[in-house]
Amino acid sequence: MQYNELQKQLKDFLIFSLTDIRKIEPAFHRPRLNEWQSKGYIKKLRRGYYMFSDAALDEKALFLIANRLYAPSYISFEMAFAHYGLIPESVYGITSATAQKTNNFKTPIGEFIYRHLKPSLMFGYRMIDRGGQNFKIAEMEKALLDYFYINPRIRSEADFFELRFKSEDFFAKADMAKLDNYLAVFGSAALNQRVGKFLKFAKRQK
Repeated sequence: MQYNELQKQLKDFLIFSLTDIRKIEPAFHRPRLNEWQSKGYIKKLRRGYYMFSDAALDEKALFLIANRLYAPSYISFEMAFAHYGLIPESVYGITSATAQKTNNFKTPIGEFIYRHLKPSLMFGYRMIDRGGQNFKIAEMEKALLDYFYINPRIRSEADFFELRFKSEDFFAKADMAKLDNYLAVFGSAALNQRVGKFLKFAKRQK
């Protein structure tokens, strides 16, 4: 297979794998990928996963790549906060929840960070379209619960203050009944206590 043919066949793929290529050409030789990397045609994101070097990237594209790079996963934690305008700073890496083990990948297009949640907690996300393909991102309420679940040491008002969380925006948009229902699924008294304490703090900051 020539590179031009690969690009034509996978033109709708932001990220593709060796498996995707072999669906088109079962006898494809993996060393060709190294050749195309050295020529700057493609970029390796992790073992077995690649993208075309000239692909246009925006936030939605990066989120779509994050979902596919390590699945099952969905955008959550700090990256979801930033997406919803709940924190003022840009986020260091693209953070996701995954049912797989905690992992991270440093790639030519940024760092992708994955934190493990047990499979029963992989819910509460939205599907958003990007060019005919969907990516998953936590709902605002679920992103907050995910964040406190994986950061049990964040429990004091000093910790809450460091988040620089935009409380007024959150309470203007959040569905508190949904948050309570989602919180019940976690089944954690400690999480209930910390989230409750944070919400009381956040209301005073409005």
